[in-house]
Amino acid sequence: MEKKNFYITTAIAYASRKPHFGNTYEVIATDAIARYKRAMGYDVYFCTGTDEHGQKIENLAKEAGITPKQYVDGVAGEIKQVWDGMNTSYDYFIRTTDANHEEAVKKIFAKFFKNGDIYKSKYEGWYCTPCESFFTDTQAVDGKCPDCGRPVQKASEESYFFNMNKYADRLLEYIDTHPDFIAPESRKKEMVNNFLKAGLQDLCVSRTSFKWGVPVDFDDKHVIYVWVDALCNYITALGYDPDKSYEEQSEHFKKYWPCDVHIIGKDILRFHTIYWPIFLMALDLPLPKQIFGHPWFNFGTDKMSKSRGNVIYADELAERFGVDGVRHYALAEMPFAADGSITYENVIKRFNTDLVNNLGNLVKRTLDMQKKYFDKEIQAPTCTDALDAELKEACVKAYEGVIANMDTFHIADAIDCIFEMFNRANKYIDETTPWTLAKDESMKARLGTVLYNLLEAIRWGAVMLNPFIPGTSEEIFAELGTDKCGFDSIGTVDKFCGMESGKCVADSKVLFARIDEAKMLSELEAELDAKRKAAEAEAAKAQAKLEAPEKMPEINFDAFMAVEMRCAKIIACEKVEKSKKLLKIQVDLGYEQRQVVSGIAKYYTPEQLIGKKVAMVTNLAPAKLCGIESFGMILASGEEDVRVLFLDDAVELGARIR
Repeated sequence: MEKKNFYITTAIAYASRKPHFGNTYEVIATDAIARYKRAMGYDVYFCTGTDEHGQKIENLAKEAGITPKQYVDGVAGEIKQVWDGMNTSYDYFIRTTDANHEEAVKKIFAKFFKNGDIYKSKYEGWYCTPCESFFTDTQAVDGKCPDCGRPVQKASEESYFFNMNKYADRLLEYIDTHPDFIAPESRKKEMVNNFLKAGLQDLCVSRTSFKWGVPVDFDDKHVIYVWVDALCNYITALGYDPDKSYEEQSEHFKKYWPCDVHIIGKDILRFHTIYWPIFLMALDLPLPKQIFGHPWFNFGTDKMSKSRGNVIYADELAERFGVDGVRHYALAEMPFAADGSITYENVIKRFNTDLVNNLGNLVKRTLDMQKKYFDKEIQAPTCTDALDAELKEACVKAYEGVIANMDTFHIADAIDCIFEMFNRANKYIDETTPWTLAKDESMKARLGTVLYNLLEAIRWGAVMLNPFIPGTSEEIFAELGTDKCGFDSIGTVDKFCGMESGKCVADSKVLFARIDEAKMLSELEAELDAKRKAAEAEAAKAQAKLEAPEKMPEINFDAFMAVEMRCAKIIACEKVEKSKKLLKIQVDLGYEQRQVVSGIAKYYTPEQLIGKKVAMVTNLAPAKLCGIESFGMILASGEEDVRVLFLDDAVELGARIR
């Protein structure tokens, strides 16, 4: 039977800073849905990535003294590392600086212009740089952004505008005739009543006040507004060609588009449920089948924010709770429509209750009894009673609950169904008391049946847990010694027979070790206190008046000009074995290649340097460091915190620096 296709996306993460736990929730939740759909037999294409253009990034790069591309390369790498660390199974990671994406966006913008969807005018109003959003006087309450609460700035500049009202009625009709298009229902009402029925304003779709964006081919003063750029990733990731009709697109594109669901945060719902569908209408493309706006994770009752000092990072959390500990908390704690909450106390409590007590102890107790009473060999279930039927019924009920809830993205409710089943299995142990049965030789068949039922219940649980905590699920399968790992092996009472009698289970392992709450909270408080003090010291250092450095002797112009500095590109780099400080670097000056030894190993890895353009003193006398010849010097700033002076990519190799 041919598989059904399923295309699912996250919103692409903004490459301004490392994503916090609330940002990471989205990719974990999307991964759980993608894994579930694969388990149900779908051909899934899961896309995520990074949004890398805009004024905010241009400003951050300037502050860091590097190019915007260098800045986003670093942050995008960090985001991908976090996504990978959370064991997410994406099929494609798109970056909006990818050449194929940028070329497609240019053509899309030109197509809008050619079709009369956009026009040039002047924007005057309020702008929020962190959100990359424009607001009217009525929308910007008390001079603050209605989305993030930060101050907005008055903006006035020449821009292109998209004629939203040309498609507004058509979009409203589409929403009315497709009741599942926006979910949850409360989000749909908000968009329809607050924006569509209130009357759409034309959207600013280009900027002239900064340069870090996809340029407009036919008007080089303009760069394309980041939301046009970012939203189009969902089709450029599939290879969309703006020069072709939908019917003429590649088979890959037509296989997965229209998207089955965009998983996004509720704060960017307006862009995805109003602007994005209208852009697609203008391109004569089918609309996504559904847009799901998930709630936020708050720290306690406050929104997670660096400025509030209450940010938690998923990768740091995983160092204490493991990847599946973090995944479980994120997925089990977030309600369907209301905001979730995270505190260290809550993470510890859920970890100890769900994963240690309920799941971990059930698996270990059962496997240990199987080893103790039957030398690991699985017995045939030949002696049954009414308690067995109740356990089987609990397993079937859990399966049905998972299916019903996951099909509507009620992820936390699906997980609750599984752990209710584990509760019933633990109760089954107390009701059947295997340790008592083991004392009576005549009850050996009953003991074998009880343990078989427990092993089978655990197998069902591992199958259902696989989309949520896949690492733990795979470990349980390995301990059970079973290859019956798919959803097609469970679901009805007649399938409660997956464990094969005569085979042996493996030795048990501790899946999750109990956490001492008081001890961990004390350690966390000490770490947070150290971070606060470090931040305060850094702030004080920044505010302190810089003392005048010891001056070097004056030199005349001729002496300065005698120092030859040129642009070089680092093409290879490796650590010097006998030194902790030195890197051996190969550079290309355009007209020749050289070797340089530089004492920057403490501050940079070779991977961070390869491909970068640097300023280099080229007429320095050759020297030997640790026995390695060096023919020049790479310029850097600082004494205790050294920073290499990277050059703009546009600087030509070998160009003289004066």
